[in-house]
Amino acid sequence: MSKPGPEGYEQGKGMDAHNAVMRGIRAKKEKHYDPHEPTRVWLDEDNTPDGVYQSLTIILNTGGCRWARAGGCTMCGYVAESVEGGSVAHEALMDQIEVCLEHEREESDEKSGLVKIYTSGSFLDEREVGAETRRAIAETFADRDRIVVESLPDFVEREKLEDFTGVGLETDVAIGLETANDRVRHDCVNKYFDFERFIEASEHAESVGAGIKAYLLMKPPFLSESEAIRDMKESVRKCAEYAHTVSMNPTNVQRYTMVDELYFRDGYRPPWLWSVCEVLRDTADAPAIVVSDPVGHGSDRGPHNCGECDDLAQRAIKDFDLRQDPSVFDEVSCECERTWEAVVERERSYNLPLAR
Repeated sequence: MSKPGPEGYEQGKGMDAHNAVMRGIRAKKEKHYDPHEPTRVWLDEDNTPDGVYQSLTIILNTGGCRWARAGGCTMCGYVAESVEGGSVAHEALMDQIEVCLEHEREESDEKSGLVKIYTSGSFLDEREVGAETRRAIAETFADRDRIVVESLPDFVEREKLEDFTGVGLETDVAIGLETANDRVRHDCVNKYFDFERFIEASEHAESVGAGIKAYLLMKPPFLSESEAIRDMKESVRKCAEYAHTVSMNPTNVQRYTMVDELYFRDGYRPPWLWSVCEVLRDTADAPAIVVSDPVGHGSDRGPHNCGECDDLAQRAIKDFDLRQDPSVFDEVSCECERTWEAVVERERSYNLPLAR
């Protein structure tokens, strides 16, 4: 990627210009959401430093990410699913938690050992989830083994994490770092903080016995397939120095985002599942648990191959997540792998996407 001059960051240009465009895109939002209902909830299995757990994943419906309201990340449409007005009352958020617990009771005979709580922004931002609610949620899940809460690094503070570690929960902070490359994070993802801030957040977490789960984004807009693969391999290894788990999320095309605008104009293709397999295989020796969850796999708007081998590749990725054995990828093959190899070799920023 070329290096911009200082004028690219003047007011009204660069990130300022991008944010103005994003606010216009998100103003098209039509659907509205009930503050007493969570955005999503589901049960799954997750690999942790203490082994594989049944997990209860909760996406709380809050007032939305404050960075997204300013403009936000190029690929993230979650703010469009947030409640209008910028805040949700404590009672309504606890109603959402009860809905999630009822879902768990209906779907499983046992309580999940791992609970993962996300919002459309940062769980530790008290404009989204107040201190009273945070403490009540900690008490609600005090009988579980482990909890993951998501936050931008700005809001990772000892006192907030002690609400969870103080009731005996193994606690992890999931940080949407996206990439270890500051240039890619700023210019392709439109995320404002530097890698150094991620390191500081990891130090705050470590000081109270909490861990870090780093979230990376595979193939943000404006990167070719080969650039995206290289960025992820480098980022996984760099993040493994500070995080016990690295989760690589292939980009999927969400509504009300710049990625959606590019995709609609044939200017973006989600990553190949072959690329996900390649990164996981290559970084299997990294000193961290490395996983991936390709949302929307096999669809045009999600990470995909040719359509014939997508489910097989997805199963291999899920198997790797739980076993951390790269040999699972030796069992996956398809003729479209040749097309992927050609794309990796020949695609450049000026001609992407080279294949749909």
